[in-house]
Amino acid sequence: MEHIFTLLHVVMAIINFSRTNGTFCSMQGELVYPQLSKEGDITIGAIFPFHSIWEITDLSYSVRPPPVKCMSLDFRAFQFSQTLIYAIEEINNSSSLLPGVSLGYKIYDTCSSTAMGVRAVMALVNGNENLDLNEPCTKPTEVQAMIGETYSAVSMAIANSIGPLSVPIISHYSTCECLSDKRKYPSFLRTIPSDYFQSRALAEMVKHFGWTWVGAIRRDDDYGNSGMAAFTEAASELGICLEYSLPFFRTYSQEKVLRIIQQIKSSTSRVIIGFLDTWDLEMLVHVFFEHNITGYQWVGTEAWIFDPELAKLDRFNILQGAIGMAISETTVTGLQDFILDVQPLKSAGNAAFTEFWEAMFQCTFTIENDYRNTTICTGKEKLSEVENTFTDMSLMPIFSNVYKGVYAVAHALHHLLGCTKTCPTKKQPDPFTFLEHLKRVHFKTKEGEEVYFDANGDPAAKYEIINWQTTKEHQYEFIAVGLYDSSFPPNDRLAVNLNSIVWAQNSNQMPRSVCSESCPSGTRKAVQKGKPICCFDCIPCAEGEISNTTDSIECEQCNQDYWSNTRRDECVKKEIEFLSYEETMGILLTVVSIIGALTTIIIAIIFFKYKDTPIVKANNSELSFLLLFSLTLCFLCSLTFIGQPSEWSCVLRHTMFGIIFVLCISCVLGKTIVVLMAFRATLPGSNAMKWFGPPQQRLSVLSLTLIQVLICVIWLATSPPFPFKNLKRYKEKIILECHLGSNVGFWAVLGYIGLLALFCFILAFLARKLPDNFNEAKFITFSMLIFCAVWITFIPAYVSSPGKFTVAVEIFAILASSFGLLFCIFLPKCYIIILKPEKNTKKQMMGKVAVK
Repeated sequence: MEHIFTLLHVVMAIINFSRTNGTFCSMQGELVYPQLSKEGDITIGAIFPFHSIWEITDLSYSVRPPPVKCMSLDFRAFQFSQTLIYAIEEINNSSSLLPGVSLGYKIYDTCSSTAMGVRAVMALVNGNENLDLNEPCTKPTEVQAMIGETYSAVSMAIANSIGPLSVPIISHYSTCECLSDKRKYPSFLRTIPSDYFQSRALAEMVKHFGWTWVGAIRRDDDYGNSGMAAFTEAASELGICLEYSLPFFRTYSQEKVLRIIQQIKSSTSRVIIGFLDTWDLEMLVHVFFEHNITGYQWVGTEAWIFDPELAKLDRFNILQGAIGMAISETTVTGLQDFILDVQPLKSAGNAAFTEFWEAMFQCTFTIENDYRNTTICTGKEKLSEVENTFTDMSLMPIFSNVYKGVYAVAHALHHLLGCTKTCPTKKQPDPFTFLEHLKRVHFKTKEGEEVYFDANGDPAAKYEIINWQTTKEHQYEFIAVGLYDSSFPPNDRLAVNLNSIVWAQNSNQMPRSVCSESCPSGTRKAVQKGKPICCFDCIPCAEGEISNTTDSIECEQCNQDYWSNTRRDECVKKEIEFLSYEETMGILLTVVSIIGALTTIIIAIIFFKYKDTPIVKANNSELSFLLLFSLTLCFLCSLTFIGQPSEWSCVLRHTMFGIIFVLCISCVLGKTIVVLMAFRATLPGSNAMKWFGPPQQRLSVLSLTLIQVLICVIWLATSPPFPFKNLKRYKEKIILECHLGSNVGFWAVLGYIGLLALFCFILAFLARKLPDNFNEAKFITFSMLIFCAVWITFIPAYVSSPGKFTVAVEIFAILASSFGLLFCIFLPKCYIIILKPEKNTKKQMMGKVAVK
C-alpha cells in the first residue's frame, strides 16, 4: 500500500515541477506545517516520524490518494529533534565553525508514511506549506540540506522525489542497501552503515556459530526485502541455506499471519533471522506466545536488537538470548542533559510541545466535559519522575548519527563559504555545488570520531554484537559480546567472545541449526535431490580417496604411491611387496638354495676324491664335473631372485638363469649322447666314439651355451629387464618386480631351454634299455621327466601367481629342476661310492656286461 502512495505522490510532484519554474510545490490537500522550527541565515530541514502508526481512511483510487490519520506519538522522534537542535545550537555558539553564520531548522512529521514524507519534503524544498497545485511556485529551495528519515521506505520516496534538485538528504537510520544506488538516489547520504555491510556481517556471524540452516522473517517493504536479499546472497557464498524467508507487515491479515506461524512450526531450523523493526516484533512476540513458539534463537538487525522498549514488551521471553548487530556505542558530550531539557522543544514549537507534554505525563491542557477522569497538565510536572522511551538514552549511537549529519552539513558549508575567522558571505550555496562538497567532507567530532562518506554516500561499517541477557530481576540487559569492523581484513573483521553469550532459553549451550549434521573426515557431501545444498548425505570416500576435513565436497585421490587408510582420512604409504630375505618364505628358499649348492659341492668333492674309480670314469668324469659346477650355479642363481629388485639384479637373474640352465642341460645332453655313442662303440666294426670324443663333447656344450648367450645379448640390447612398480595388480600395495622388458626375449630364453630339455629327454628315453654298466640313460630320463614336468607346471603358475609369489614360483622351479638333476643323476652313484664300494670295481662293471 505504501508503494502505491509513494508512486502516485512522486508522479504528482514531478507534474508540478514541470508546471513551474523548476521548483517543487507541496501537495494539494491538508496544510503541512513544521512541528519544530527556528529561523537562521541558512536553514537545515529535518523529517522524523513523530507518529508511528497511521490509518488509511479510504481505499478508493478513483480520486487522488486520501489523507492519512496520524496516531500514537513516538518519543524517539523528539529525541532525534533534540539532538538536531543541540548540534545546531552548538555550531551557532562556535567561533571556529561557520563564524558569523547562524543555522536555523525546520522539522516535519512524516507519520511513518511515505505519502506524508513526500508532502513534508515538498514543503521543505520551497517553504510553500499551503499552496495547491494550481498556484505557481516561484520560491527558491528553502533548506540547504535535510536530516532524516528514520525508515528506509520513506527515505526512498523522498530521495527519489527531490533527487533532480540535488538537495542533500542525510539519514541517521535508513539502512536499506538500495539507497546506495547513486543513479536512483544521487543526493542521498547517511551516517549509518548500509544493510549491505550489516547483511554480510550477520551472514559471517551466523557462519561463525556454525548455523547453516536458518529461517528468516523480513519486513515486507524495501528495507526488509532489500536487506534479506543482501543477506541471502552473502549467506549463499558462505554455505548457509534459508529454509524459509517469510514477509511480514503489521497490517497483515490474521490469515496471512497464521500461514507464517504454520510455516515456522513445520520447519526444522532453530535460528530465525529478523529483518524487522520494533513495531513488527511487538506484534509477533504476542502471536508467537499464543501459538507456543518458543526456544528459537533470534538474530537481529540494528533496527530492533538494541531497543529497550521492545525488551520491555517481550514479557513472554520469546526473544530471550537474541543476538545481533548494533551501531557501535558512542557518546556525545552534553547531549543527554540537553535531550532531557525540554525547554528547546517548548520554544521551537508550541503545538508539538503540547502534544508531547500531554503524552509524556498522561494529562491534558484542555478541560473537557468529563474532566473527572482526566488529569490536568500544570506544566510543572517533573521529567525526572518519568521513565519511558524519551528518558531512555540507549539509542545514543543513533542520536550521534543525527549529530554527525548536522555537523557534516556545517563543515561542508564552512569550506564552501570560505570561512576562516569569519564567513565572507551568508548566502545559501547552489544545491548541486553544495552536494559535491558534502560528499567529500572529512572531519572529526569533538569525541575524536572520524566522519566521511564513501563513493556511495555511506560511512564505514562498525558494529557491536549485542546479546539479550536476563538479569536476576528478570529484566533484559544488552551485553556487547563482540565487534565487527568492515575496514579490517576479511578474516579479522569478526571478533566474538563465545563464553559471554547467553543463548535462547537462557542456555549456555550454543544451539544447533543444521539441515544435516557435518560429514566427518573420510566422507564427502552428496546433496539430497530436490533440497538445498545444506541438506546432504555423507558418502564414504572410495578406496584410494580421502577427505581430511569436515564437510568435504569431494574426496581427494591419493598419489599413486599412497593409499587411503581404513578411516579414509589420510593417505598412507602403500605397502611395498617383494620377496625379501627377512620374511619366512625368503629365508626358506635361501636355505634350500644354499643346501642345494652345498650338496652339489659335496658330491663334486666325493667325485673328485673317487675320480679314479670305475663308476666315475665310466660316467664321463669331465662332463660330470662340469654338470656339478653348473648345478651349483643353478642353486646360487635362485638367490638373485630374492631381495628388492634393482637394475643389476633384474638383468642378472634372468640372463644368468638362462645361460646356466642351458649349460646344465648341454652337459646332460652331452652325457646322453656319450651313453648312446658308447653303446654303438661296443658293436663290431663301430668307430662312433671317435666322432664324439672329449673335444667334440666340449665343443657341443660350448656351442649350445653360446647360442643362449647370443639370445640373452640380443634381449639385453633391445629391451632389457628393469625394476618396475606394479600398481595395477593390487590397489593398496606396490609390488616391486622385474619387468621382463621384452616378453619375446624372456620366452625365447625359456623356449631354448625347453627345446634342449625335450631333445635330451627323447635321446635319454631311446637309450633307457641300454646295459646298466654303461648306462645313465634311465636316470637322465627320469631327471628330464622331472625337469619338464616342473617347467610345464611353472608356466601357468607363473602367470597366475600374485605379487611376490610369482618370484617364489620361479625360484621353486629352478630349485626343483636342479634337485631333480642332482639327485637323479648323481645320488645313485654316490650311493655305490659311499655305501657299496664293493660294486665300484671294473670287474663288477665288466661282469654285468658279460651277463647281459
